[in-house]
Amino acid sequence: MADRLIDIVRSYDRRLVIPLMGFPGTQLNGSSLKQNTFNWGTQFSTLFALQRRFRPDGLFFFMDLSVEASALGLPVRFPLDESPSVEQHPVRSKEDLMRFSTVDILADGRVAVYIETMRLMARYLDVLKGGYVIGPFSLAGLLLGATEAAMATVMDPQLLHAVLRFSSGVVSRYARALERAGADMIAILEPTASFLSPAQFREFAGRYLQDIISTLRTVPILHVCGQTSNLIDAMVETGAHGLSLDSMVDFPTVIKRVPEDVVLVGNLDTVQVMIEMAPNQVYRATRNLVEAMQPYPNFILSTACDLPMETPLENIHAMMDAGRGNDLRIEESEWASEYDDAVAGVSVE
Repeated sequence: MADRLIDIVRSYDRRLVIPLMGFPGTQLNGSSLKQNTFNWGTQFSTLFALQRRFRPDGLFFFMDLSVEASALGLPVRFPLDESPSVEQHPVRSKEDLMRFSTVDILADGRVAVYIETMRLMARYLDVLKGGYVIGPFSLAGLLLGATEAAMATVMDPQLLHAVLRFSSGVVSRYARALERAGADMIAILEPTASFLSPAQFREFAGRYLQDIISTLRTVPILHVCGQTSNLIDAMVETGAHGLSLDSMVDFPTVIKRVPEDVVLVGNLDTVQVMIEMAPNQVYRATRNLVEAMQPYPNFILSTACDLPMETPLENIHAMMDAGRGNDLRIEESEWASEYDDAVAGVSVE
């Protein structure tokens, strides 16, 4: 088993800064979101540019909640510059579920894109490398439909558990493949579980998350969107080394309920702060969060979720400067020249 995330955090003499970013990198190389989700060379070049421009302490590849569902054969819509979306939810019975039982998702082309991207990240990037997998309840929500999955917690828990057992196996297989490819961290994305009660979360998400996490030797992080303050205890019980939480969660309050060996990751608002504010306002918002969390070593400065494509690059720089305790640099020449120097003469075979 690898070190716990808290051990990695404590090995640094400063606060770690790891914005969840992939999409904004398309501004650096002129690529489309669709190109990045279908081509490992394009995605890695985007991530390489992000790493050289911003110098974060860690970098995750592109967040994509459709990968596993697409690999199973569900119909997915792929806009040019929007996140893919699953268009149909075909499972209504255990018999429907059986149709997917022989599918090997590791043979899928888009799954291969992310695995190969991770191999390149492990080879060429000198930061913590992270990958994403969907959570079992959220994958069940794509197979059944989110509303149907919610209703099944009461109306048909037997079917839901069957889908969750299947989903857990799919996610575990993909997560272990990313681990073998060199991932230092695996973030499990469970947005659909955010509306569950603590008891429902434990029964229909937590137990399956525990199963997945128990198979990993790399650092597991649990990411759940929305107001999840009521789920903190249940999320900790999954065994995740880190909890990546939304901007709605008050970190200085919640961290008092988190064990010292579990790391909170977050949680600057991706729209109201990172898109809509000016750089000096982003800098101040970031400093406010860092100062509020100063007493707590089990904290990594990050964003509440993956940053949208249109996030101003100067706002990411403002976040990085504030997180590192540097003065705010607002002129492009002040940070672009560093990037140009970093990539000069670099080639990736």
